Amino acid sequence: MAIGSKELRPTELDTFENERLADELKKAKEELFNLRFQSATGQLESHGRLRAVKRDIARIYTVLRERELGIRATPAPVETATKAKKTTKKAEKPAASTEAETAEEN
Repeated sequence: MAIGSKELRPTELDTFENERLADELKKAKEELFNLRFQSATGQLESHGRLRAVKRDIARIYTVLRERELGIRATPAPVETATKAKKTTKKAEKPAASTEAETAEEN
């Protein structure tokens, strides 16, 4: 049985883009810092959460490193496809305006 966050399973980490993984890593590190601080002051209620957060951080680092080495595939970003469509439409509009200008000149 794996210990860790239910939302950070390795199969779900595969679907995250590198930017999102970096955000999740930052959140996990902040949580680990807060948990360590609570542990030092004697306010920590669940010591198992420390272990779970450490494992989450390790999972994220593993996915990032495997992507660098080409072991895991980086998911195709969905947003860039929509941006590309928008840029092609913008490119078509100036062409249409130049055609209108040439029609006015004739």
